[in-house]
Amino acid sequence: MKHIAVIGAGTMGHGIAQVCATHDYRVTLIDIVPEQLERALGSIQKSVEKLHSKGRLTDEQQDAALVNITTATEVAAAAKADLVIEAVVENADIKKRVFAELDECTTPEAILASNTSSISLTELGAVTGRPDKVVGMHFMNPVPLMKLVEVIRG
Repeated sequence: MKHIAVIGAGTMGHGIAQVCATHDYRVTLIDIVPEQLERALGSIQKSVEKLHSKGRLTDEQQDAALVNITTATEVAAAAKADLVIEAVVENADIKKRVFAELDECTTPEAILASNTSSISLTELGAVTGRPDKVVGMHFMNPVPLMKLVEVIRG
């Protein structure tokens, strides 16, 4: 696994992108609002600088954080990702639309994950042709500080 796409650049999404990037994964951070992507990159930069100053990130991890992240406004930018982590608003209809779109544009081998804490993964998987590759990856907030991820099968 080398490339991770994160859908949604809000608090959870940009935190997930930051953690993945500092661990040397290529990350595509996707949001339909360009200004949200700009805010997310600014937040990531501040966060990694703070973590680095406290000795929680190495020089290499700090440098990797922004170098490894690209941004996009179209879900299709996730096409080559090995893992896609959805972190959009907690609304079942919106999440189902995102999963249906991801099912169309990603490779059949790609794992589709949701950061949901309350929406049925079985329902999300049902809108795809690969329910066996749909999982929950529930990150805890603040993502860069919490070393716990709950992984749930659909």
